[in-house]
Amino acid sequence: MRTVSDVARLPVRETDSHKGTFGKVCVIGGQVGMSGAPALSGMAALRSGAGLVRVAVGKSILNVVASFDPCYTTIALADNENGEVSETAVGCVMELCKDNDVIAAGPGLGTGRGARRIVNSLIEIQGLRLVVDADGLNCLAKENGWHERKKASVILTPHPGEMGRIWKSVFRKDMPAGRNDQAVMLAEETGCTVVLKGAQTVVADSEKVYVNTTGNAGMATAGSGDVLTGVIAGIAGQGLCDFDAAQLGVYIHGLAGDIAAEKYGQISLTAKDILKKLPKAFMRIV
Repeated sequence: MRTVSDVARLPVRETDSHKGTFGKVCVIGGQVGMSGAPALSGMAALRSGAGLVRVAVGKSILNVVASFDPCYTTIALADNENGEVSETAVGCVMELCKDNDVIAAGPGLGTGRGARRIVNSLIEIQGLRLVVDADGLNCLAKENGWHERKKASVILTPHPGEMGRIWKSVFRKDMPAGRNDQAVMLAEETGCTVVLKGAQTVVADSEKVYVNTTGNAGMATAGSGDVLTGVIAGIAGQGLCDFDAAQLGVYIHGLAGDIAAEKYGQISLTAKDILKKLPKAFMRIV
């Protein structure tokens, strides 16, 4: 296992580029009461350079999600009387995978039968580039041995609580105390790139590990992780490998949080503030 410190960079944009050059990203999430989560991810993917962003959510919240930003398009998924994505939405999701470079699954998705079927179907698609966050992780955590069925190229982005849950779905032994060890062992066992969020976020795959140097305590706020999901997905869509996309994503996300804290302070910091400062964060590393 090799520790790296140099942060990846996005490729230079050629003058004859078009929106297809910079990747098509689809965020799958949302249920009644959780419309903000997929919207934040979609807006963050746009601010991170994705050429085209789609946000697929239950039809009950479609208009709400569409109203957040006119720059992404929305796709209605079948949902049930409780506003949760239905099992019948799986067919639509499978079709979306054919026309997008990166899928981000989980923000606000819930853990009902429909959500679980969607996430389990996604991980079995050969070659699919997939970012799994939030309820997507909780869906996987309910399926022991899910990693043995995995064919997609997966980035997992758990916070410590989600890490504990997904660990139990993979290992029969206790989780080590060290965050680096947790991320590395999960990455090695599952073949995923793991982003263990928190102070000094750890990024690991089967060969490399990186400990992030940006970010602050004000970022411990609802929606911050949804923004990170969109950042990583947006960067991945521009051609970076999973590890590099995750590494640059957490660095940029933390840097945007630091810039936001300079203006608003840590106490009043919100996920929208992090989103607003993504452009300045990217400008600082170009």
